[in-house]
Amino acid sequence: MSNADLEPVVLVITVLVLLYVAFADLHSFQIRNELVLALIGLWLVDITVTGRWSSAYGNIGFAAFMLIVMAYFYHRQWMGGGDVKLAAVAFLWTGIDCALVFALFLLGFAVMHAAAAKLGWVGVRHSDSGAMRIAFAPSIAAALISAFLLGCLGAGA
Repeated sequence: MSNADLEPVVLVITVLVLLYVAFADLHSFQIRNELVLALIGLWLVDITVTGRWSSAYGNIGFAAFMLIVMAYFYHRQWMGGGDVKLAAVAFLWTGIDCALVFALFLLGFAVMHAAAAKLGWVGVRHSDSGAMRIAFAPSIAAALISAFLLGCLGAGA
């Protein structure tokens, strides 16, 4: 088995981790740092087995930029800290080349999740101001998995 043959295995493991993160966030409204680090590690394994190192620095820079942008959302209490970290890792995976595809999927899944919350189909929490808060990891995970299914990975896609 060559290194390139390992990419589907890495992606399946990544999808399983994303699904675990999504379900855990739905249940506890928390995203564990160990899982975010595992997704970073899986990205490193993916670029190693595919040899897409040439785009790695761009992906890292773009993810860092998005992390800074999303820090504003965290400051405004529009996103939780775990959501910010998980979204930044998703942008690490997609890079700038697939960021729009990921963002469109994210928008669609977030709207569906918010509608399900309004209908009482999924759990919600309320902020101190009384605003409804939903778990964001399921939308991030679904959007990234959808980008994977389209074959869209930023490291040389």
